[in-house]
Amino acid sequence: MTYDFLMKLGIAMFLGLLIGVDRQLKHKPLGVKTSMVISVASCLITIVSIESVHRFSLPGHTNMDPLRLAAQIVSGVGFLGAGVILRRSNDVISGLTTASLVWAASGLGIAVGAGYYYEAVTATILIILAINLFPFILKWIGPESLRQRDLSIKIVVEAGGDLDGVFKQIKHIDLQVKRVKVKDLDNGQKKLEMLITAAESTYTTDIYSLLKAVDHVISVEVESR
Repeated sequence: MTYDFLMKLGIAMFLGLLIGVDRQLKHKPLGVKTSMVISVASCLITIVSIESVHRFSLPGHTNMDPLRLAAQIVSGVGFLGAGVILRRSNDVISGLTTASLVWAASGLGIAVGAGYYYEAVTATILIILAINLFPFILKWIGPESLRQRDLSIKIVVEAGGDLDGVFKQIKHIDLQVKRVKVKDLDNGQKKLEMLITAAESTYTTDIYSLLKAVDHVISVEVESR
């Protein structure tokens, strides 16, 4: 029992390490330590849940669910997942992938704790491929829209400037405009907020330089989403 216990916790820790390394290499909130703790703790709770049935149940008298404690892991880990989901100032939701990996790390720990080693290792490999390799393949063979990104742009136009002329010049730069918002400023200037789509190969600095050169434009702010 001691050997089996140590092997399960060791495998859970190793699989959590693989998930954590991937996130840490990308400078995401879920790091190596957090991922390993989640996997090992989930594995431990699953082992305790299963072994408690054999130790404390009385045949014919006690009806115990061997995975009762493990079922609560999924609910509890949801709080950790919610903690890494962020809403940025431009209304973009980020951290969903990291939150899903928090949930996945707990799932791997549960699988190992229940003795499903092959399934847990296979799932880990598929998860790592899903977040690293498959997106690049889809961008390569998929439609052009998968190779584009959204940019949030804020432009301040001088007082008396022709907004229609500015907007037409922007469209001539071959940027696809998805959303436009115009706002009056106190000094007579106007603020133009846009959501545009550009190719991933286009540098943000190039777009900034092109917009800055448009007539009547005072300032430009470009943010990649």
